[in-house]
Amino acid sequence: MQDNNKIIRARDVMTNGFISIDGMATAKEAAEKMRSEKISALLVNKRYEDDAWGIVVVQDFIKGVIISGRPPEQVNVYEIMTKPVITVPASMDIRYVARLLYRAGIRRAPVEDKEEIVGMISLSSIILQNDLL
Repeated sequence: MQDNNKIIRARDVMTNGFISIDGMATAKEAAEKMRSEKISALLVNKRYEDDAWGIVVVQDFIKGVIISGRPPEQVNVYEIMTKPVITVPASMDIRYVARLLYRAGIRRAPVEDKEEIVGMISLSSIILQNDLL
């Protein structure tokens, strides 16, 4: 159980770093990258400084490629991604991170510190990497 005096923050649970891809890449290229890196989400790069980050996850491939019947080499990542992506402040208490992800209906989010993405956090990492239960 979490010690009530010690607050566990997003930075304490997140996976450091992230893997990204360009929005113009194909779904096939993105899936290959995810397979080779053994990950289930890719951040989609900003196109310019004031742009928002995007994210593409396994469910996006299911909906945008498999169910739609479109060839993955003819689908660009920007067509199936979610943008803007919900980010989590690195200093946020994981109780609030869990609540945010759960209520938003998402499983993972990038972690942001001083306007830079520094890692990823997921609902499973909150449970698996901590002695919460």
